[in-house]
Amino acid sequence: MSIDLLWEIPLAIASFLFYKIMKFFIGNLYTLYLIFNQKVSSQWRVLSEENLKSPLSIPVLMTKGPRWNTHAVIGTLGPFTVQESLSFDLDSINSSAGSWIVVIYDFPAYRTITSLSKSEYSAQQGWFSLKLPPGKYSLGVRYYNYQNSLVFPAVKTDQKELVTAYSVPSDVNKFYAHLIEKKNLFYLALHYYIYTILRLKKWLPESFVRAEYLPVGAPDTQFFYDFIRKGESLEIRIDPVTLPQVDVYVTLYDRSSLPVATAKITSLEGIGSPQIKNQYCSQPMPSNGYYLVRVRHQNDIAKLDLVKSLQINKI
Repeated sequence: MSIDLLWEIPLAIASFLFYKIMKFFIGNLYTLYLIFNQKVSSQWRVLSEENLKSPLSIPVLMTKGPRWNTHAVIGTLGPFTVQESLSFDLDSINSSAGSWIVVIYDFPAYRTITSLSKSEYSAQQGWFSLKLPPGKYSLGVRYYNYQNSLVFPAVKTDQKELVTAYSVPSDVNKFYAHLIEKKNLFYLALHYYIYTILRLKKWLPESFVRAEYLPVGAPDTQFFYDFIRKGESLEIRIDPVTLPQVDVYVTLYDRSSLPVATAKITSLEGIGSPQIKNQYCSQPMPSNGYYLVRVRHQNDIAKLDLVKSLQINKI
């Protein structure tokens, strides 16, 4: 164990406690906001530059889902009341993205009730209905490999229209390029402890580290993560046979959990090019931070083979 951890661990404990207090306070504030603002809760909220103009948006995201998913267009809806069924238009979803996931959460605990993905439901068309116990719910949709035409679906509760289809521009994620400019001492204090627990993960329960690093990890995605020091680069290699069966997304974060680099490892280096690009190497990290590699599988075979075909190194 490095000697610098002797002074870093107390700061990390303080950061951990600060994060938990802020998560409780901001989370409850946001819950009350949604309960009393029926207009907001009954329309699609798409993560975008416009959405982040709200003073509560970034603090909520930095406490509810702080490992920013720079690769998906994300929309949320709710809370809404369901007595028997929730229905949404699958045609809008399938036409918007090559890969997607729909997650239904209970409210206000935000526990995952169930999820659906394109690999399971791409053959279905029209409206899809899901039976749910009476209660309050929220809905999250993530679009990967999205098209030029992006539409979040019309939704019905108990066969009554909740929201109509909502179109967004394909460049809606452009705000990630300068999100690091939002960095401040408050966000650094919130997430300072993450780097430390990743350094100590050999001595900490795996479930604890995962829960802190992946508070809202998608159930159909496999994750690889660790700390990375200032000046180090991240190198990822994947077997060319496995690569066409998966989508590999890479995000590097600074110590305040804001993204500093993002990439997708793809099977094609360029349009019309037969050359395989099965390796990624980042620029040197400008500061201490951590990485998150998201792997989305097209079939179960790819998931089984991934451990031996994926190599992640810090150089």
